[in-house]
Parts: sequence; structure tokens; C-alpha cells
Amino acid sequence: MPTLGWITPNPAPPRTNTYVMASRFEVKSLADVPTFLFKSLSSWSQVKTARGAYGASLIAQPLKRTFWTLSAWEDRDALYAYAKSDPHGAAMRAMAPKMRSSTFIFWEADTAMLPIDWDDAKRRLAEKAREDAARGGGGHRA
Repeated sequence: MPTLGWITPNPAPPRTNTYVMASRFEVKSLADVPTFLFKSLSSWSQVKTARGAYGASLIAQPLKRTFWTLSAWEDRDALYAYAKSDPHGAAMRAMAPKMRSSTFIFWEADTAMLPIDWDDAKRRLAEKAREDAARGGGGHRA
């Protein structure tokens, strides 16, 4: 499961803003990878029917213990409703102790920019991780 390409659960209206989220997760050990993969697939199924989801993609690098997500939403409320509801909410709670690091970044984009470019998302995540490290953070916990 290296990459799950961009899917479009709900068509985005033209010429409007979308709320974008990118994340990078690293689990503590290779033993945690199968659980993370399984829970990711449950969340992937959920996003396909989530209200306000305009698009999503996932990159898995299991041997590096690293996972990337990228999604676009109608608004912040739609993203947070998805994130809090199960199975995604339960997955976040279950995986929190197994996470080495997590980085999240949010921005707005025009729906004409969909699908969001992975290179841009990874650049933003790297900048955020550097800012967190400079402040002594080291990323957010999941």
C-alpha cells in the first residue's frame, strides 16, 4: 500500500475555498506498522463517505515507519467532524501512544487547485517540522 491516489468523495464547487490538511506520522517501531496500516484503511473507507470531503490521498512508507495524508474539505468543521467520528477518532486514540512524531499543517486553497500537489504539501510539512523543532517542539502528538 505505498500510495492511495487522490479520491474525490464529493465534488467541490468551482471558485470557492477549500480547507486543506496535510499530515506526517511516524510510528515508534516496525511492529506498530501493521496496526497503523489497518487503522488507516478503516479511516480511508470512512473518508470516502464523509460529509464535506472534497479529496484525499495517503502515502505509506512502511519500512520507514512513516505515513502521509493529504485532504481537502468544505471547511474546518467538516474536517473536525470526520476526525472526531469513528473509526477515525478511535484510531487516533488507539495509535497515540505508538506515535514517535506527528506533524499537521492546515491552509486554504481555491477548489480550482484540486487535487492538491503532494510536493507542495510535503514542503509545507517540512517547514512546519523545522519551526516546531526550532521552538523545541518536535511535532504534535496524535
